[in-house]
Amino acid sequence: MSSNNDDGPLFLGLDLSTQQLKAILISDDSTVVHQTSVGFDRDLPHYGIVNGAVLGPDEGEVTSPVAMWLEALDLLMQRMKDEGVNFASIRGISGAGQQHGSVYWSAGAESALESLDAGKSLLSQLSPSAFSLPKAPIWQDSSTTRECRELEVAVGGPQALADISGSRAYERFTGTQIKRIRRLKPEAYKATSRVSLVSSFLPSLFLGTIAPIEVSDASGMNLMDVLTCKWDDRLLDICGGPELRSKIGPEPVPGGTILGNVSK
Repeated sequence: MSSNNDDGPLFLGLDLSTQQLKAILISDDSTVVHQTSVGFDRDLPHYGIVNGAVLGPDEGEVTSPVAMWLEALDLLMQRMKDEGVNFASIRGISGAGQQHGSVYWSAGAESALESLDAGKSLLSQLSPSAFSLPKAPIWQDSSTTRECRELEVAVGGPQALADISGSRAYERFTGTQIKRIRRLKPEAYKATSRVSLVSSFLPSLFLGTIAPIEVSDASGMNLMDVLTCKWDDRLLDICGGPELRSKIGPEPVPGGTILGNVSK
């Protein structure tokens, strides 16, 4: 679709879903002036994914390669450029990501994000060194049944957990995913400096720093007190030990929060 819109500002919307990364540009009167997408199976088959995901090796495991998401954003931006998008006209960026999926940043991630070079690809600058785990557990994962039961028992049962976090434990929720990684991959968990959701991972690539987690997505983690909209220290400790308080980052932010400017 043509992106000719020299008369006014543009606003970019991004959606990092399970099977594609999609971009839509709208004008200030909400007219769609451009859209494009990167389909993971179609455009990035070398990651060995099916419907955007990798199954196994353990029973119930479903993950997506973080490098694939980086390469998808590189490819999406290049396509927009090739299709004539005037990036200088973009005044704001908003985005969404598949819920529950989690990304694990390494100790060097912040400095790598801060020093990104616009002349190089995100893939070459961030993968694999910026991540303690190369694959992100996603919402289709069902490998954490043990962790779900342990979490519910620790707080007094499914209803007690729901009273705090808004939901009983589900395998796809991020808290139990973290708990399983801590149990099975302790060295990778120790090497993790921050944990992002997919929806906070995406803006981090534009901000040049790790973005906070948005409150509605945080409600799908079994880690937040839904009455206060703040992290619950007891749930954090059960799932990730005392160190998870720093790994999870600042308190969740409201939807629509302006996170900052695109880094230069």
